[in-house]
Order: sequence, then structure tokens, then C-alpha cells
Amino acid sequence: MKPERSAIDYLELFRTGSWFRAMPPPLQEKLLRAAGVRTLKAGQHLFSRGDAPNGLHGMVDGALQLRSVGPSGKEALLLLLEPPSWSGEISLFDNLPRTHDAIADGPCVVVHVPKPALDTLLQQEPAYWFEFGRLMAQQMRTVLLGVDETALLPVSIRLSRRLLHILQNYGDRHGPGSRVIGVSQEQLAMMLGISRQTTNQLLKNLEAQGAIQLRYGEIEILDVEKLRALSTPPEA
Repeated sequence: MKPERSAIDYLELFRTGSWFRAMPPPLQEKLLRAAGVRTLKAGQHLFSRGDAPNGLHGMVDGALQLRSVGPSGKEALLLLLEPPSWSGEISLFDNLPRTHDAIADGPCVVVHVPKPALDTLLQQEPAYWFEFGRLMAQQMRTVLLGVDETALLPVSIRLSRRLLHILQNYGDRHGPGSRVIGVSQEQLAMMLGISRQTTNQLLKNLEAQGAIQLRYGEIEILDVEKLRALSTPPEA
């Protein structure tokens, strides 16, 4: 997991992501040429809630948990970021402290674009603010859809949708075409705000229907179309 390359060497990896791919190529290169490469051990914080903003981070390898802890000590897993996801855009706009903990799910490699480099870039090219606005809008859309699902949909449908979202948006640890997602039942339970026992029973139901296959610490999606059908609410 030790980085042997510079951030610019990961240009093609980041171009597989919808946000990065859509931005002007000169900005793509400027971001990565201003970035450094960091490695994290499992459980290590990339940043913590309350930390001063220090720039943007892009996932190169591994997975990063975005977590929050309530007053009672209960933890919520908000997102599991995998390559080529980016994070840190909120503090770029409001310059306020970090809102969540970012913790390495296992050994990780990330690129880090420092805040001073971003400030200089945006002062020189104010039009580039639009590109970072797109990233924030993309992340906000995901969050709001999750809020709607929590309020309006049965947990079985929410679980199917979450699995599809992970498959489509969180990257691929197992090579092109793989349908194996590296997420544990405990992580899913934290994402959905339900007990691990309930999560296990719902996953077993999906397995019995041939939609998924459970593995230790990961899930294989066997039938995407069936899972998509199970994620659709029945008509009233």
C-alpha cells in the first residue's frame, strides 16, 4: 500500500469518476500536481470532527469511513468512500471545521490537495468555483435522497437501494466487472440506523431470493435486476 507514485500518476484513475471526468482537463492536472500522496493504517483518522479545514482528499486505494457520533455515543456510518471518490468540499466553501470523522476502513492511499493551493488556484481562476460547486451538489443530492428514503421507505427497500448505491458509486476493489462490494453487515446497519440482527435477517432474505450472496466482510451482488426490482416501492 505504500505510494510509489506522485498524485499526477493517478490522473486516469480519477477520470473514471463522474465529477472529476467532467471538469476541464487543465483543472484536473492542476489539482493533482498540487497534491501530495498519503497512506493511512486501518483505524487511522484522515481528519476528525472539529478539525480546521485543510483541503480536498481523493481516494486512490482502500476505503474511508465518514462517521458521526451522537451525544449518547451512538455512531452512524454516513458514507463508505472508495476510489475515485473525493471529500472535503464543504469546508472549502464555508471555511468552517470538519463536520465528521474520516477513518480508514483498512490500509488506504489518498491524495491531498492542501487548502493554500486550492485558495491560490481559485483566486487565479474564479470560474473553477463552479466545478467544486458541482461536487458539493452531487454529495448533497446523495444525502437528501438518503433522508427521503429513511423517512418514507420500508427498511427492506432502503437496504436494497443502499447495496445498489454502493455497487454503482463507491468504486471497485476487486477488478473490472466485479460485483463484490467490501462492506460488512455491521457497516450496513450503521448506514441504515438499524440493528445488526435486523440487517442480517434482511440480507438473508435477499440471499434466499437469489439477489445476493453473503461472504465474510463483503457481499456479492448476483442479480442486479432483481435487486433493482426489490428496491422499487410497490404501487399504491
